[in-house]
Amino acid sequence: MNGLDWAVLIGYFGVMVAIGLWSHKRVDDVGDFFTAGGRMPWWLSGISHHMSGYSAVMFTGYAGIAYTYGVTSYVTWSFPIAIGIAIGANLFAPRLNRLRSRLHVASPLEYLKNRYNVPTQQALAVSGVLLKIVDVGAKWAAIATLLSVFTGVSLNQGILITGAVTAVYCTVGGLWADALTELGQFVIQLLAGLAMLVAVLGEIGGISGLWTVWDKLPDNHTAPTAGPYTLTFLLAYLFIKTFEYNGGMWNQAQRYMATSNAREATRSARLSALLWFVWPLVLFFPMWVAPLLVKAQKPDASDSYALLTEQLLPHGLLGLVVVGFFSHTMAMCSSDANAIAAVFTRDIAPVLSKAARGWDSRAGLIAARITTVAFLALSMAVATQVNSPTFKDIITVVIKWVAGLMGPIAIPFMLGLLRTFRKSGPTAALVSWAAGLFAFWLTNYGLDGVQLQIQIVTPLAVSLVLYVLIGFVKPEDTPERDAVLAQINSDGDGDDAAAAAALPEEPAKA
Repeated sequence: MNGLDWAVLIGYFGVMVAIGLWSHKRVDDVGDFFTAGGRMPWWLSGISHHMSGYSAVMFTGYAGIAYTYGVTSYVTWSFPIAIGIAIGANLFAPRLNRLRSRLHVASPLEYLKNRYNVPTQQALAVSGVLLKIVDVGAKWAAIATLLSVFTGVSLNQGILITGAVTAVYCTVGGLWADALTELGQFVIQLLAGLAMLVAVLGEIGGISGLWTVWDKLPDNHTAPTAGPYTLTFLLAYLFIKTFEYNGGMWNQAQRYMATSNAREATRSARLSALLWFVWPLVLFFPMWVAPLLVKAQKPDASDSYALLTEQLLPHGLLGLVVVGFFSHTMAMCSSDANAIAAVFTRDIAPVLSKAARGWDSRAGLIAARITTVAFLALSMAVATQVNSPTFKDIITVVIKWVAGLMGPIAIPFMLGLLRTFRKSGPTAALVSWAAGLFAFWLTNYGLDGVQLQIQIVTPLAVSLVLYVLIGFVKPEDTPERDAVLAQINSDGDGDDAAAAAALPEEPAKA
């Protein structure tokens, strides 16, 4: 990178901070901080939902898969995510919106204390927060590694720079800042992705290379599944991502909650699904043809996209692509930070502290901002240990952890929204959660030689089966729980006063 590239990178960081400061005036209380007060347009929510699902792994790990196996990188990654979100557009998105618009909660998990009980809410909240600290730490490490390659700064310096900038804008501006910066990041990535596509097409003979280049690539490059990414892996991935990207990891749920009503949430989900169908094709094509243009140095070819960028793009555009790397990871990390702050301040703190139960609007907002900073600091501290023996191969491990551990946390949360599972109560939720965690340990650390797709899908499958089965064997539906489900599942927008009156009071003494 030269001075022009640095100017682009520094300018990007400056714009992100400026957006955060501008968003500050739109945040008056915790509702604004965590759910944008329910005033976010559906198109902004959809773009934000889409952007918060990327990270630098797209340009490292998945670039290596694309370099080695070709189109299977799309078929077994972004395509099942798009299908999963499309499924959830009608199944989950409107119900998640009604958590805010009808139950008036600011955290995705806040409804669980009435849907199940406080211990269930706490089990899901605490386990999810701990998982996300390590998950986001791995993402900081990934983007800092890329920054080190392009700029020469150390890993810890890269973590500090990216984490500090993210902390400023998402702490000051809340979900509004997250969504607006993600819109800016989407525009940047659009320009960077198109620039790379044009540069690659220029190298392979123009636009006709889109359909003529395949004969020059390895035979397996056009296979929909290849190597370890089999049809079984694809189906397992679709199963998992349908839960994860429809709110199972909480930050995507906030995007649906932030829209004005259930109908707008559905439109938001459909836009995100469309972007997941189309946009990764633009990003992946240069990675697919990379074997004709560069020679990867790493065994897993995770450096192929970076080498392609350095070889084909002039200074200025090189800086823009580097900014694109940052944009995806910072979008995901900031959205995770906001979701975790919501869960801690609205779900965990009131149970641990009597003072937290009495926070007024201003005190709650201060607590939300302090929690956001604390979460980012903890995740950055984890990221600095990426090269230690304790966290050897942390990025690979955490990808497996998130896919494996997401299910036990998401099943009671997501299926608890649906009237079909109204008989599944606290026992079903807690047993399915605990058994899913045990299944993760068993398949990953207790047994040897377990296939990757089995390791990933088993915890979610165990949780799903037990959640449904226990609901039939030991039904725990009550009028109060049915009233919660009536609020979430009834059609139409706006509040239902009669159903709201049937809800139990908040268990402040729990």
